[in-house]
Amino acid sequence: MEVFESFRMAWRSIRGHRLRSTLTTLGVVIGVGAVITFVMLGASLEGAIIGDVAAGQSPAMAVSAQQVDGQGGPGVESGQAVFTEHDIQEIQRLEGVESVVPEGTVSLSGVTFQNQTIGLRSMTTTTPNYFEATGTQNFSEGGTFALGQREVVLNDAAATVFDTNVSVGDTIAITYSSGETVDAAVVGVLKATSTDGGGFQPGGIGRPQVYGPTDPFAQSQLTSPSTGERQRVYSRLTVIATDFDQVDAVAERVRGYLESESDASELLPSSYETSVQTNEQFVEQIQNVLNTFTGFITGIAVISLVVGAIGIANIMLVSVTERTREIGIMKAVGFQNRDILQLFLVEAVILGLIGSVVGILVGILGGYAVTRVLDLPFTFPLEWAVIAVVVGIVVGVVAGLYPAWDGARTDPIEALRYE
Repeated sequence: MEVFESFRMAWRSIRGHRLRSTLTTLGVVIGVGAVITFVMLGASLEGAIIGDVAAGQSPAMAVSAQQVDGQGGPGVESGQAVFTEHDIQEIQRLEGVESVVPEGTVSLSGVTFQNQTIGLRSMTTTTPNYFEATGTQNFSEGGTFALGQREVVLNDAAATVFDTNVSVGDTIAITYSSGETVDAAVVGVLKATSTDGGGFQPGGIGRPQVYGPTDPFAQSQLTSPSTGERQRVYSRLTVIATDFDQVDAVAERVRGYLESESDASELLPSSYETSVQTNEQFVEQIQNVLNTFTGFITGIAVISLVVGAIGIANIMLVSVTERTREIGIMKAVGFQNRDILQLFLVEAVILGLIGSVVGILVGILGGYAVTRVLDLPFTFPLEWAVIAVVVGIVVGVVAGLYPAWDGARTDPIEALRYE
């Protein structure tokens, strides 16, 4: 029997039982729709985060101290201030290094503006070129601070957290955890972004942050093992290479120095180790985390596909039973077993294909709605539409194989006697 004739007869059977066919494909629709929605959400989330991380970045790498067992995770600050001024000078001398930007943390109890105090645990101390090095040089007002001056830069969250927004030229009072209070002039306000603090600081998302110069705000000091002098120490460094092509080579040189002759190697606790992380490595870590999340959620959604396949198999078995007499007549007029097998397989494939196509549309609508609600860019991986169609065909074949085989092996004499 020709495939077209099998398709015509199968379609006639499906149309003859519209409600049953609709309910049968519903499991496939839900399964494919859920998979497409979650895959789109993962792709959109990945695109948004990586786009913010990578946009405007310089050929930089982040140097930090992390726990040996990796409990800190990517982008999580260790809080270990072990990089001395001597380390900064030595790294600056390495081949291919353009500049080194230190970053420290000062413990606070709060920040006050116009008699209103907000609780803020810390402020970041760094150098004026920090904002360019970390890709956050977009100021809505003003610009960076100067070394040696009591000047600060606020991100948008910190500038708008008070009843009256803080502007350039205003003065805020910074209270250290020790209770000491100092006044500082606001010289810049950063534009609102989804990753305040740059690509190496995902923890800054939506959190009020205050940035000040290392001199005079940095307070942490230790004795340098190399020089024997008291020096400021920092918890993080951003090393800028002279060119993007030099990033990997510079990263290796920095690792070599930190592991062999640095002050950090002497000051670091035994449970910690120094880490040099490039933007590319950071992006890869984000992708791995998002892919794991998307895979887990998608795996749950696939259960709906299994339920849909069971539904198709069940309804095809019912269809074979209902059409037993019809099968007997077809065999009596010359239909072969392969013709009967083909007929029921085509019907099952049509049901699976319809379910997958409708599921794609449902998934696209669901994904679009979710990305609008979460304010994410709309991203649709086209390859998943092809995968969904293939899955629909496979589900139809697998679910319809046994019922079709069962119908094909029906004895024509017994089938003609069936009531």
